[in-house]
Amino acid sequence: MQKGQLSGGAHLLTGHMPRRDFLRLAGAGAMAWLAGRLYGAQEGSRRKPNVIVLISDDQGYADVGYHGCKDIPTPNIDSLAANGIRFTNGYVSCPVCSPTRAGVMTGRYQQRFGHEFNTGPPPGSLDKKVGLPTTEITLADAMKKAGYVTGAVGKWHLGMTEKFHPSKRGFDHFFGFLHGGHSYTDLKPDAYNPILKGTEPVHEKDYLTDAFSREAVAFIERFHDKPFFLYLTYNAVHTPMQATEKYLNRFANIADRKRRTYAAMLSAMDDGIGAVLAKLRELDLLHDTMIFFFSDNGGPTRANASRNDPLRAGKGTMYEGGIRVPFLLQWPRRIPRGKVVEHPVISLDVFPTVVAAAGAELPGDRVLDGVNLIPYLTGEKQEPPHDILFWRSGDRYAVRSGNWKLVKLGQNPAELYDLSKDIGESNNGADNNPGVVKRLTRALREWEKKMVPPLWTLGRRRRRQKLGPPGTRK
Repeated sequence: MQKGQLSGGAHLLTGHMPRRDFLRLAGAGAMAWLAGRLYGAQEGSRRKPNVIVLISDDQGYADVGYHGCKDIPTPNIDSLAANGIRFTNGYVSCPVCSPTRAGVMTGRYQQRFGHEFNTGPPPGSLDKKVGLPTTEITLADAMKKAGYVTGAVGKWHLGMTEKFHPSKRGFDHFFGFLHGGHSYTDLKPDAYNPILKGTEPVHEKDYLTDAFSREAVAFIERFHDKPFFLYLTYNAVHTPMQATEKYLNRFANIADRKRRTYAAMLSAMDDGIGAVLAKLRELDLLHDTMIFFFSDNGGPTRANASRNDPLRAGKGTMYEGGIRVPFLLQWPRRIPRGKVVEHPVISLDVFPTVVAAAGAELPGDRVLDGVNLIPYLTGEKQEPPHDILFWRSGDRYAVRSGNWKLVKLGQNPAELYDLSKDIGESNNGADNNPGVVKRLTRALREWEKKMVPPLWTLGRRRRRQKLGPPGTRK
């Protein structure tokens, strides 16, 4: 330091303070004043946290290392568990793709606004009413309003017509496709479901999972000096089962061809997540970036060789294998490292948690069903975040309250499981606990009164009843 040059602290102390005032405040008073100036400068320079929401597609509950998977290493996903919060009872709001995403984007049960089913194949998916209703406020809308740069990379699946495009739903930047699935290797533009950069079709040459990872890293690099919200939604490990030799060669020891391909696809996604984490680390952003990770539903074992052990069934069902998923949250600045949370949480919680972290505004003109998880993770609140959770998809229902879970499938008798003793839902306790069945059925009826009929069914048949789920009326 040159003679006469002030250090940062001295500059703060004397830069705008008359000498007589400085002398008058000498000693403890001056030190207290200095501390206040330094603290204020530090707080003023602290920017809002970055936010990344990572969603995998059709991933099995068992197919992560931290859940005990032995044949497919997932070191980067596992690092999120090691350095963040692991939710052992993490749920999504639907056992299939598009409705879950509608819930994530709004923080509301998607049945409140009619987005109950997948958008389906053409021509139905091109219907102008098939998509996340434009009356809904999205997470990207809230983040953009709060001054964030917003980007979506990957699978959209919330509507294919112009009004549903990510650019119309709060996202500044988009790279991905609009429908529910896509080839990983045949990426030439097509008229129905092209790979888009913004709104323009592009001829992508990389393996699609690698391309999504590349674009996510590029987004972080480009906007690292601003608070950003990145919605990174891989279509891995959804069918079609396609992988490159680079990833297949890692799993030559897996004899089952479908499982080997699945492993390769999952490994490619884990590598991509690793690239995102590495870029954050390189730019000194990892400490203050909130990262959610979960699958959009359980794994469809027959379709992609995923595994949901020890849960029952898989994608499309109301059993645990359809709706309980790997679910993680990392934010080193605010939440504990390596903590395990047993209380049930749901993907609807992403919206209010992210909005609270960002200092953004929650919509005040509508009901939010998700809750801000941060106080529950920091110890400010001790009770479970949710007293009860609901699911509905056509004539299939489920309710969870505490350890009790009610499953109602069409006209079949209600099933009841104590998940604290029977995570595999193999022992139906409905006959032995009629009071619990009655209580949860009544709660389900009351909940359904607040929901609306589906805006579309795309060929699905559903028996509508005003008083509650099918089979509950006398």
